[in-house]
Amino acid sequence: MKNYILSFVIFFTIQSFNAQNSKVIDFEFKDISGIGKEEGVMRRDPSDVIKIDNLYYVWYSKGKIATGYDATIWYATSKDGYDWEEQGIALDKGKEGTWEGASVFTPNILIAKKKYYLFYTGVSKPYKKGTKGYRPDSKIGVAVAKSPNGPWKRCKDNPVIFNGKNKEDFDSHLIDDACLITRDGKYYLYYKGRQLGKSPKFTQMGVAIADKPQGPYVKYENNPVIKGNHEVVVYPLGKGVGAMIGKVGPENIVRSLQYSEDGFNFSKTHSVITPPHAAGLYRPEAFTDSGKGELFEWGVQIGKGKKGTLPFIQRVNRVDVE
Repeated sequence: MKNYILSFVIFFTIQSFNAQNSKVIDFEFKDISGIGKEEGVMRRDPSDVIKIDNLYYVWYSKGKIATGYDATIWYATSKDGYDWEEQGIALDKGKEGTWEGASVFTPNILIAKKKYYLFYTGVSKPYKKGTKGYRPDSKIGVAVAKSPNGPWKRCKDNPVIFNGKNKEDFDSHLIDDACLITRDGKYYLYYKGRQLGKSPKFTQMGVAIADKPQGPYVKYENNPVIKGNHEVVVYPLGKGVGAMIGKVGPENIVRSLQYSEDGFNFSKTHSVITPPHAAGLYRPEAFTDSGKGELFEWGVQIGKGKKGTLPFIQRVNRVDVE
């Protein structure tokens, strides 16, 4: 018993030391043109940013209400990451009554085998403005194109990830927010899940892995890999995987950057003063499998204005504090 107590004390002493000595970063938030604030228009859930030739691309949910539960997926391009030009719709809702018939949202992008794979979340239950107690039945699908400008064709095996089958599974209620990297010749799809009967504050993060970009994706047997986080933000960092944790989750991991050598077991490396809201990052090594990924410099997020302002897209820049 004494040895157990001693080990317990040593463990938490080390954890406390690491927390006190981790590096600190912050972010500056900048308004952008083209996909920023617009009366009566909602833009949210930006994808990670990619660069093709001389243009940056970003995809996002667009609609007329604040939530993503009545949206379609649009995209925009930019030469500098500040001045954006909206190009149009990328993916519409699925057929009425299907798993994606009510909304498609939270897009993200994967480049693989000279093609582009647009991952997205779909729900079948219609959402009405002002609805209380709405319970989304989300799943994750993918569409493919030969160009980032489309046209996008839904993969025949959609959805590629379903809710957990057992009530005790961390993702038995919903899954959402795909974020992808290429690693060891495989495709790692990180996502968030919530258990039946749990509130959003108990959202956790899992991963599924595939040999092919369109799947099938197999969930990691020891999910969840991060015991919190309402927003999925991962990036290649050296030979491992970095993750940014927002404001939702256990106190010991919120507002932090985490690192994992194997992509499954994460520990804190940085404290974050003001984390972005549902960020999409520019990650130039995300799909190269090069082992040379560096800490991100910038990205985009969901911006929030005064009360009554619909969500919009903002630029975020990393600031090193110490």
